[in-house]
Order: sequence, then C-alpha cells, then structure tokens
Amino acid sequence: MDERRERGLEMMRQVYGWEVGDGPGDFFGITVDHLFGDIWTRPGLSMRDRRLLLVGALAGQGLNDVLDIQIPAALGNGELSPDELREIGIFLTHYIGWPLGSRLSVQIDTLIAKHEKQQRKKKDE
Repeated sequence: MDERRERGLEMMRQVYGWEVGDGPGDFFGITVDHLFGDIWTRPGLSMRDRRLLLVGALAGQGLNDVLDIQIPAALGNGELSPDELREIGIFLTHYIGWPLGSRLSVQIDTLIAKHEKQQRKKKDE
C-alpha cells in the first residue's frame, strides 16, 4: 500500500470515526486516494471547518442519508456540540428552505439523542 492510500485511509478513519479498511475497485481507490488522501488533508481548513461546509452542502441538497453519517461523526469526534448542531439547523433553514431545514432540525435532534444515549451506555459499562 502506498503512502497516499495510507494517508487517505487514516483520514477516512478520522472523518468517519470508525475503522476503515482498504477496499476493492477504482471508485473506492479514487475516493480514498484523492478525496481523503489529497483534499481532506490539505492545509488551510480545520476538520471542523470542513465538517461545517460538508453539513451545509449536504443539507442544501437534502442528502439526509449522508448526514446520518456526518452528524454522528462530528459529535463523536468532538468537532461540533449538540448546541452548535442545533444552531446550524436553525441557520441553514433560512438558506435551504423550510422543508429541508425542518427535516434537518428533526434529524439533528434525533441523532443527538442517539449519541447521548450511546454515551450514557458507555459510561455505565
């Protein structure tokens, strides 16, 4: 495995907050090598900055299935707090429209509740 692939896989682990192994196919390889190995590792923006931009772009397109991955990762990595995520929902609603924004706000609250439940469970173990 070359350095670029290793850098990309490590960044994927950081972005998603779970173990990511190498996968087959050109699409996976290009995603890991270019998007995560080159783009996510560029200087100039923090992980938090990138996450904010990504959440806004996904919300604006109504890509809630991908937000189901990104929002818990932001919480789990400590990049965004529950209060910050709720504020993002309020802010974005005024730019992405009420239907998408209200869906986003409900999704944020649902994912925060799930995250907090998981944190309590870990604490009790």
